[in-house]
Amino acid sequence: MDLQATGRPLGRFRASLLGCLLAGCGCLFQASAAAPRRLDLDDLARLRTPADLQVSPDGAWVAYTVSGLDPVQDGTRKDLWMARWDGTRQVRLTVGPDHAGTPRWSPDGRHLAFLAARGSEAERKDGAQVWLLDLAGGEARKLSSIPGGVTDLAWSPDGTRMVLEAPDPDPDAEPERKAGWMRRTPPPIVVDRYRFKTDGDGYLGALRTHLRLLDTATGRSEPLTSGAFSEEAPAWSPDGASIAFVSNRTTDPDRNDETSIQVIAARPGAEPRRLAAHGGPDGGRPSWSPDGKWLAFLRGDESRWTAYNLNRAAVVPAAGGPVRVLTGALDRRVYGPLVWSRDGARLAFLVQDDRTKYVGRVALAGGPVERLTRGHRVVDDLAPRGDGAFAVVAGTATEPREVAALEGGALRPLSAHNAWLGEVGLGTVEDFSSRSADGTEVHGLLAKPPDYVPGRRYPTVLYVHGGPNLQDEHSFRFERHFLAARGYVVLAVNYRGGAGRGSAYQKAIFANWGDLEVQDLLGAVDRAVAMGVADPARLGLGGWSYGGILTNCVIARDHRFKAAISGAGSGLQLAMYGTDEYTMQYELELGAPWKNRDLWLKLSYPFFEADHITTPTLFLGGTRDFNVPLAGAEQMYQALRSLGVETRLVIYPNQHHELGPLSYQRDRYERYADWFDRHLKN
Repeated sequence: MDLQATGRPLGRFRASLLGCLLAGCGCLFQASAAAPRRLDLDDLARLRTPADLQVSPDGAWVAYTVSGLDPVQDGTRKDLWMARWDGTRQVRLTVGPDHAGTPRWSPDGRHLAFLAARGSEAERKDGAQVWLLDLAGGEARKLSSIPGGVTDLAWSPDGTRMVLEAPDPDPDAEPERKAGWMRRTPPPIVVDRYRFKTDGDGYLGALRTHLRLLDTATGRSEPLTSGAFSEEAPAWSPDGASIAFVSNRTTDPDRNDETSIQVIAARPGAEPRRLAAHGGPDGGRPSWSPDGKWLAFLRGDESRWTAYNLNRAAVVPAAGGPVRVLTGALDRRVYGPLVWSRDGARLAFLVQDDRTKYVGRVALAGGPVERLTRGHRVVDDLAPRGDGAFAVVAGTATEPREVAALEGGALRPLSAHNAWLGEVGLGTVEDFSSRSADGTEVHGLLAKPPDYVPGRRYPTVLYVHGGPNLQDEHSFRFERHFLAARGYVVLAVNYRGGAGRGSAYQKAIFANWGDLEVQDLLGAVDRAVAMGVADPARLGLGGWSYGGILTNCVIARDHRFKAAISGAGSGLQLAMYGTDEYTMQYELELGAPWKNRDLWLKLSYPFFEADHITTPTLFLGGTRDFNVPLAGAEQMYQALRSLGVETRLVIYPNQHHELGPLSYQRDRYERYADWFDRHLKN
């Protein structure tokens, strides 16, 4: 075990930070002196993101993961860390080229289990396995050897067993053995499922994910579930007799998202019983009340709203009975983890709300949601300490996320993985509001350069978020600050269809893509120009995923932008049917193309009206993207090239929807800057 401790920030920094937090000024981590330089591409590899918090049984430590980009391996890495609850020490637990994740304390606090793919090439090929780290000292030891690997784990209350989530082993992993002779090429891919591909996983066979029981003394495991359905998110009952999990057990799970809460006795051969189902997703990780009488979970909307789902906190009796939705009046999306108070009278969770995420709490008996954190910040994780306090991951628009203790409504820092940002001078990020042509009030953020001068107009980039059911929020976004550091005002707009403004706002674009969103985006640009901030002669826009799709929509309808960047986007939506991973959504929301041809052609207007486009546009995408396949960018690029409009296509080999290697991410941002500089600054 590598106990590489990191020094805390200087006392002056800590004092100013603590004062800032106690004063409630809205900043979480703040340097004490003016920063001498601007953010640059080298800083991309310095960013670190904590996640997956787990408080030790005695409350003295918080274990968590830290992710970041690795310049040596040209990829990403994830390590395990611990921070003392009193904030005096950070300890790095794992070092090496492998990813280590899913830290879980043993009930007695002596061991920390985690998942990692380590060892020989053959062992790594088997996927991540359970490793056990003795906190008294020594190297981690491998506990499981399950073909296909392990994707999740949970200790039993007495520490003698674990429940594991593990995929079926892939019979095509060794093609020579399957074929019976020395094959040098992969075997053919045989598809017979309705949902047959997902980004990152590739083409899907008949494999499923099941639960296994692992003996922590011997490392032996045996199946708990099997068959034609997948199971996920297992959680032990307080008495260790039962395990709750989430599963879609409809006739054809590929055609809907109707997951349900199931409970099974913690012994091989037991049959699960369903507790909650309603024609839509019931999920999150089920959370048992301390007395074992209730299960808390997240209830979503019915399946046809799958792209605009708004989860609510709900409970169901563990013995069976009617479901009670506790946050039905909130009209905001609730996130897990769902955390019970020690007496079982209240439930805490995360709430997404108009550019922020906060910790909320509601009584089991019902009533309004109490807000436990405030300010322009985002809280992304929540782990109970048992005494009413929580460990959280929190950050702001100018301060990357860090681990903090939440006690009595106040945040206290526990980590400083991004303290280097104290060297950097960032511009401000402010709330922004506008009105669209139909009178709709739209909210967003406005990022300004570090040397912003009031009264001066700046080249402005409208950077469009993806989803669409996401939001631009008060969290640190590298591309936003990178462009601001180069002298741009960056406008981030939470258009209709996005999250944070309630269910009706999210569902407003149902079966009507590229209409209201474009109104909202253009209305925001009009407002930025009217404020005297944006230079109307130097406007650019861009985005990734649905942000790239909307970029194509905007330039097909409006000529004011002098440059555009469309990343992982599409314009001919009809061509996405059967080539991407959204067939279920398409048929539920739009109907099949042969049944609703006119609507599909209407939504494909960026391609069919490509001859209206005059904006120089840079298209980008990955060759293995099954989310928005590269064909979407290729078609729009070919159309503009045929029409003589300035354009360029950048293809990232072997990349999925999200780019992995540091070199590709640097390349993307550098191309963003070069494209905008060429068209907006000259």
